[in-house]
This record gives sequence, C-alpha cells and structure tokens, in this order.
Amino acid sequence: MARVDLAAPCVRMLLRPGTAALLALPANFRPISAKNALPTRRSAWLAAVVQRVVFKWITAWWFAYALVGTGATARADEPARAGEPPAGFAPPDESLFAAGRFVYERNCVMCHGRWGDGDGEMGRTVVPKPRKFTTGIFKYRSTPPGFLPTTDDLMRTVRGGRSNTAMPFFSHLSEREIRAVVEYVKSFSSKWRKPANHAPPVPLPPAPDWLADPAAAGPRIAKGQAAYAAFCVACHGENADGKGPASAELRDAWDDPCPPIDLRLPAYRNGRSAGDIFRVLTLGINGTPMPTFGEALSEAQRWELAAYLLTLRPPGATRGAN
Repeated sequence: MARVDLAAPCVRMLLRPGTAALLALPANFRPISAKNALPTRRSAWLAAVVQRVVFKWITAWWFAYALVGTGATARADEPARAGEPPAGFAPPDESLFAAGRFVYERNCVMCHGRWGDGDGEMGRTVVPKPRKFTTGIFKYRSTPPGFLPTTDDLMRTVRGGRSNTAMPFFSHLSEREIRAVVEYVKSFSSKWRKPANHAPPVPLPPAPDWLADPAAAGPRIAKGQAAYAAFCVACHGENADGKGPASAELRDAWDDPCPPIDLRLPAYRNGRSAGDIFRVLTLGINGTPMPTFGEALSEAQRWELAAYLLTLRPPGATRGAN
C-alpha cells in the first residue's frame, strides 16, 4: 500500500510567497524530501518530527479558525444574555466615513485637528480646549456616567453647538451630513467598537407642574438655594460666579484647568432649560470634576436646585422647563 504524505499540501502552503516571512522561516526553507534529506539517521528523524509538528500546528490553526467562524454564526440567533451588547448597540457605520471625513475636513479640522486630537491650529488658543476625540471621553450625554454618548447626543451637539465655548452650531448641515460626521468622529477612538462602553439613555422624568407656577415654585426655590449652599458653593462660589474655594485647583481628565461655570450666564454649555440642568445634576459631566447627584439628591431636590439656578440668570434669559 502506497504511503500518503499528508504534510505535502501544508508544506506547499508554507512555500507560497510571503508565507515564509509571516512565519519567520529562513529564506532557504525547503520541505523534507528524498532530494534534500539530511545525511544522518538522527537528522532524518529530527526532520520528520519537525515536519509532523508543523503539520499538526497548521491543522489546529485551521480547525480553530473554522470553529470560531461557525460559533459566531450560531450565536447570532441566540437570545441576548447578561453582559452582551446593550439594545440598539451598533459599531461605527463605516459606509459614512468618506462623507463624514469630507464634512469634518471642511468644518472641524481647524479646531479638533486632522487626527481628532484637539490640536488644530485654532484649537490651541481657545478655552475650553476642543474635544480630543481620540480619548473617547465626551462631556454631555444622556447615558449613565462613564459611558459613551448616543449618536443622537453627538448629533445634538453638532446641530446646536455649545454655549460659552468655541463650538458653534452647524444648522446649515443636513441631517445626513451631521450623521456622517458623527460616524467619522467615532473612528478616532477604538472605544466605540467595544459594547462594554455603551449603555442606553437614562430615562428622565418630565418637569414638575409647579415649575411653571411662580406661586408654587417660591418655596421650592428656597429649598433649592439651601441645596446649592450645601453641595455647590465649594466650586461655584457663594455668588455663583464660578470662584469657589476649590475652583483654582480643579482639572479635567486631560489635565487642563477646569474652572467651574459662572452660573449667572444666560445659558449653560449643556443647555438653557430646567430639564437640561436636571440632566447634568443627574448624570454629571464626564471628564470633569462635575459629579453626578443622582444619589446624593432626590429627584425633587434636583428639580428644586434646577429651579433655583434659573433665578440666577439675567432678566430675559430663556427659562423653559425642558
């Protein structure tokens, strides 16, 4: 019965152009055969062992590859389990990268930089500094503390800008252009491809009815002022001017100075309404010393504090509930 050399096909594969380099094989590698067999019995035995080891390694590698591929297909139809991607999770849409890059290079690169590192020409002089997309840290979002924002969160920022910063609004862009540039921004950080960094938005309650009734809001605002004195004065100051005792030492996740906002301004970076203030009090601001008060203050106390902060603004400033 003729002996079948099962290693021959594997050796031929090893000799394909580029394969030897990938496996760090010597340039003069040749398969073991009668023509180039080593002269001694010991060498021939050693060569046969090496050939079998290489064959088994290649077989195991291909088997593992096929098994992983099959397993991925099988799991696709299984129900979601604990620890799996949150509902609605999707990696960045690469089909929009080209269109998003076009929008980015025309509107964003001068501040955020070509590589999304916040080192654009204009970005070096503005305060606060432009967001460094490479870190995957975003301040304003509807998700829990420490998680990435949703696509809608980023689109809202692009569309409406951020008050009291160099981030303008881009209302002249179409919805498709805004979506495309948001998807391109995600390409700067690998965090967007990891399901563990994503979470669904935190559901927030609607504004209470008393907020629109000046008579009913009076006692609530007084309680909000007491909460401000207890939780906010250290950073924002007694006069809400952002010059509290701890303000000079505050720094953000990028080790830049992070002075608290002057709460007497007509609008805050996170928005203008009581609902916007309530959201920040509940979720905090990622990458900054601004914590979440979701546990320290009850829902009613957060609305009362938001109502008090609205009274600090100059007359005529927008004070909507949501």
